[in-house]
Amino acid sequence: MTLPLSQLARIGAYTLTQHIKGGKYPLVLMLEPLLRCNLACPGCGKIDYPDAILNQRLSYEQCMEAIEECGAPAVSIAGGEPLLHRDMPRIVKGYIERKKLVILCTNALLMKKKIDDYKPSPFFTWSIHLDGDKQMHDHAVDQDGTYEVAIEAIELAKSKGFRVQVNCTVFDGADPERLAKFFDEMEKRGVEITISPGYAYERAADQQHFLNRERTKQFFRDVFKRGKGGKAWTFTNSPLFLDFLAGNQTYECTPWSMPLRTVFGWQKPCYLIGEGYVSSFKELMEGTDWEQFGVGKYEKCSNCMTHCGFEGTAATDAIRNPLKMFQIGRKGVKTEGPMAPDVDLSKARPAEDVYSSHLERELAKIAKENPTASKRVVNVA
Repeated sequence: MTLPLSQLARIGAYTLTQHIKGGKYPLVLMLEPLLRCNLACPGCGKIDYPDAILNQRLSYEQCMEAIEECGAPAVSIAGGEPLLHRDMPRIVKGYIERKKLVILCTNALLMKKKIDDYKPSPFFTWSIHLDGDKQMHDHAVDQDGTYEVAIEAIELAKSKGFRVQVNCTVFDGADPERLAKFFDEMEKRGVEITISPGYAYERAADQQHFLNRERTKQFFRDVFKRGKGGKAWTFTNSPLFLDFLAGNQTYECTPWSMPLRTVFGWQKPCYLIGEGYVSSFKELMEGTDWEQFGVGKYEKCSNCMTHCGFEGTAATDAIRNPLKMFQIGRKGVKTEGPMAPDVDLSKARPAEDVYSSHLERELAKIAKENPTASKRVVNVA
C-alpha cells in the first residue's frame, strides 16, 4: 500500500501494539451511514429495504461515536451511496481532525457536483467503484455510461490533488485477460486498486454470478500471471492477501478486523453477514459467539474470500512472518504449482434466514418512534 509514510507508521504502530496486547482488535471501521443509493446493482443486497429504512441516516455525532468506540486507525465509508448524505463533508472532516485515515467509497455519479465540498489531505482517499472495463463495469452496475462518469471523476479528483483508488469487485464470468488490461489502464492513470471477489449477499437480486472458492483461486492466478505475479500493478491490498486469493495461503477469516456500524447498529458478525445488531462496539466484541461464524463453520461463509474478512488475517500473518510478506512483495504471487490446502467446509452449520425477522423488528421500531416515517419521502440529495 503506497500510503504516506506518516500513515503507514501510524497504522503499523497501532497494529503491532494491539498484536502484542493480544485479543481481538479492529483495523478498519466499516461505516454505512445510509443504505440509500442512486444505483441498483444486481449483486448488492444493501438496498433491498422499504423507504422507511432507506430514508434513515446516521448523524454526525453517531459517526464520531463509532470511531471513538472501536478505536480503529482507519474508516471506510460506504453505503448505499455516501455522497447522498448531506453531512458527509462534515463527517469526513471530523475523522480527519481525529487523524483517522478516511476512505470515501462512491460510485462517482455525484462526484463532479460534490467534490468541492472536500479538501485534499494525507488522511483522505477517494475510493471509486469500478468493476473492470466499460462493458464489465456497466454490466455489473446495470446502467450504461457509469464507466465514463467514473473515469472522468478519477481524472477530476487527481487534478485537484486528491489521492484516488478504485474498488474493483470481481464476479463469476469475468475474463482474466480483460481484467488484466483494465489493471494496466489503471496503472497508466496512476490509480491504485483494491481488489476483491464478490460476496453472495443473501438478498442480492443476482445469485448466479458469485465466485466460489475454487474458481476464485484459479481466476486470480490467471490474472496475476499476466502482470508479473501482480507486481505490474499497484494494489492497496497486502501481498499476503493477494497470495491468499491465488490459493497459496490457508486462511480463516478475522471478522472483527473490519466491524460494521450501520443505521441499525453494529452488525453481527461482520460487514457482509447480518445476523443481528447491537447498540455498542463492546457488545459486538464481547457478545458475539465468533466460533459460530467463518469459513468451515457457517454455510453463508463457505465461498467468502473478500478483503474485509481476510485482510485482517493477512495483517496478523505479516506481523508473525514478515519475511514471507517481503518475499511475496518482491517476487510476486505464485501462479503455478499446487495450491495450499483449503479449510474443510463439510461441517459448516446450515445457513439461517434472519432477514425477515430483522426487517419486521426495524419497521416496528420505526413505527413506534415516528408513526409517519414510512409515509414521508425524504429529499436525500
